[in-house]
Amino acid sequence: MSNAPAQTPSNRPLWQEAISFASRAHRNQVRRDDRTPYIAHCVRVMTTISQLFECHDEALLAAAVLHDTIEDTTTDYEDIAHRFGTEVAGLVAAMTKNMALPEEAREAQYDAQLAKADWRARLIKLADTYDNLCDVETVPSERRARRERESAERARRAIALAAPDLGKPSIDRAVAIVSALLREKDGAMSR
Repeated sequence: MSNAPAQTPSNRPLWQEAISFASRAHRNQVRRDDRTPYIAHCVRVMTTISQLFECHDEALLAAAVLHDTIEDTTTDYEDIAHRFGTEVAGLVAAMTKNMALPEEAREAQYDAQLAKADWRARLIKLADTYDNLCDVETVPSERRARRERESAERARRAIALAAPDLGKPSIDRAVAIVSALLREKDGAMSR
């Protein structure tokens, strides 16, 4: 299968088409606050990569918006590859956990998968953990402490997975930004 161009047939940027596609795929889903449409997370992950991590790679931005579509919707790899190309589909697949595995095995397999993937998948993971750390305040109070611990642990794992990529400007910025937010959250949790 050939790779999709950075511009779609409608001449819109690939990430813009990805937002429309992901909006439809996640249309009935909400975030953990039970109010916010799930697509908000996907767009924030893409925006974090573009604005905070300063990476403007079109395939990466499209994959960032689509990062949960295979895992959380009826979308599969072929759907993404057909619509956005194999480069984008490969990044989305790298971000997809095998939900059939028990949690401990699933997380270990996911980390191994991310470690072998294109470095851009690890940048998406850093943006994903950044957004989840920022979003913890919206979780209902009875679940917030547990969610904060889980989000912090996932952020630490994402930073560790990105260590071999240090030296790439976007990774360096991402690790610094996620690390700073993690220190802030750790300080708040210890009070």
